[in-house]
Amino acid sequence: MNLDSYISQLLYRYQCVIVPGFGAFLTETQSAQWVASANSFFPPKKLVSFNTNLKNNDGLLANHIAATEKTSYNYAVNAIEYEVAKWKKALENKDVLVLKNIGTLSTNADNNLVFRPSEQENFLTSSFGLASFVSPVVKRTIFEQKTENIATTNTTLSLETPVLESNPRSSYLKYAAIFVLGLGLAGTLGYPIYQNELATQSILVERSVQKQVENKIQEATFFIQNPMPAVTLAIQENKLPYHVVAGAFREEKNANKIYQKLVKKGYDSKLLEVNKHGLYPVVYGSYATLAEAEKAKRDIQQHENAEAWVLIESL
Repeated sequence: MNLDSYISQLLYRYQCVIVPGFGAFLTETQSAQWVASANSFFPPKKLVSFNTNLKNNDGLLANHIAATEKTSYNYAVNAIEYEVAKWKKALENKDVLVLKNIGTLSTNADNNLVFRPSEQENFLTSSFGLASFVSPVVKRTIFEQKTENIATTNTTLSLETPVLESNPRSSYLKYAAIFVLGLGLAGTLGYPIYQNELATQSILVERSVQKQVENKIQEATFFIQNPMPAVTLAIQENKLPYHVVAGAFREEKNANKIYQKLVKKGYDSKLLEVNKHGLYPVVYGSYATLAEAEKAKRDIQQHENAEAWVLIESL
């Protein structure tokens, strides 16, 4: 049995996968990272770690194997125990245990397990298709604006006064030239005055139009012909996906007896619907976190039922 393939399948869906009698593989979501020194981008991913203290069978791995292989739950538990024995034997021989797509396990000088996760596999389904990449350095060119000093040379125009002959035609031309020069000066001085007057009139017109628009806006009344219907938000209750199972029974009446018995003892017991194996599970209670469920399971195993186990399923 390729036990590592079943573990990797569950790591896509769950944060904790316990291998009974061996340890637990835990996942933690890591945000996207940008390593500036290497110009590298890494997408969000699930970091995998290993905890040797979580060894109790919670039923998750065994149920998954039984459903996949279409076999019984007890057979799956025995197959896991056989595979774990092989793993422990390899580690005792100082071999490196390679778990495909998960990582490697080995022992150090103090005989402690050392886990190195695989960098190739990303168990975060929302990051499917995203891969790390290296971005080239963006070269920024600073443009300096160079200004050239343009030297202006004052050109002195020398006007020479022509010597005109003293005759009536020359006098007429002289007065005509003075008249034309006067018209030119008048046009030169009058044009800016005309432009200023035109700009002033334009500003006055724009202000008048703006004032009329503001008055219209203030007087306007808006009506909504078809108001939107009220939105009703349905608030979902917090689900409790972790359950401490008392047992699973073929007959519903037997399951109901155990359920009534647990309720009388004060447990928040539930009688679940028949599962795909045709069994009626009865649980001591349901919990929001795995830690709460594990704590309750240990107490129940110590005082009530040594065979109690944790079921992870959203009901």
